[in-house]
Amino acid sequence: MPETAMCRPIEILLVEDSPSDALLTREALKTSKLMNNLHVVENGVDAIAFLRREGPFASELRPDLILLDLNLPKMDGREVLREIKADDDLRVIPVVVLTSSDAEEDILKSYKLNANCYITKPVEFDKFVTVVRSIREFWIAVVTLPPRPPAEAIPISPPPGKG
Repeated sequence: MPETAMCRPIEILLVEDSPSDALLTREALKTSKLMNNLHVVENGVDAIAFLRREGPFASELRPDLILLDLNLPKMDGREVLREIKADDDLRVIPVVVLTSSDAEEDILKSYKLNANCYITKPVEFDKFVTVVRSIREFWIAVVTLPPRPPAEAIPISPPPGKG
């Protein structure tokens, strides 16, 4: 098992506008024996804000893995993927497209935008849980994820009268 999975919880960002799919994903991940923290945002604008640690997401850790739906309000998943992969600080985060679309053009476009993999969500509950568990097993238990960037240094104020 990769050192990452043993040392600290894996931070996962789920970008999903369907509350039922988000709940299914949360439950499937909860059964894992591996530590993970799931953060859920419901639209593409919030996804980018989360990743850039802006506004209400300023104190969030950068995710180790992103599960991205394509059909999102405000900014669709293709645009989110484009933004992630165009950003030097974010592009190393693996992005798993997890969507209901099995359209060939969506698959091709996602890979052209450098998605790490593309998975079509099954409609059946049991199959959906199996897919999420497979994602967890591969991306958390098998793959070595990129390290998080070092914590930003906090400037130390000089003692009074010394600055």
